[in-house]
Amino acid sequence: MGSLPLSIDILPDDVPVLELDQAAKRLGVSGNRLRTLIRDHNLLAASRGGVPVIPEAFFGDDGLAKHFEGLVRILLDGGYTRDEAMGWLFEEQPDLGLRPADALHTHSAREVIRRAQAQAF
Repeated sequence: MGSLPLSIDILPDDVPVLELDQAAKRLGVSGNRLRTLIRDHNLLAASRGGVPVIPEAFFGDDGLAKHFEGLVRILLDGGYTRDEAMGWLFEEQPDLGLRPADALHTHSAREVIRRAQAQAF
């Protein structure tokens, strides 16, 4: 697991997470494919207590949340590091009353993408 790019203990304690095998099952992919998604930064993962995990907020009913991959790409292409992107996704936006990762599941998803575009450049 040491070769996976993981954000180390960056997630707030109240963020529900899936271990890698659970996440692979949820996406319907092999463990190797999941690790490739993480290495290629198409999926962000973190370490919680030394265990690689993926926030549940990144998932929707049919795989990854609808705008997740595009949002992460905007942040990373805009100069955010993996850790900065993960931190931003779980930092509450006071005027929305939501964290961007949670907003992906609401009508505020496009607003979060707009904010990511504005902040990343």
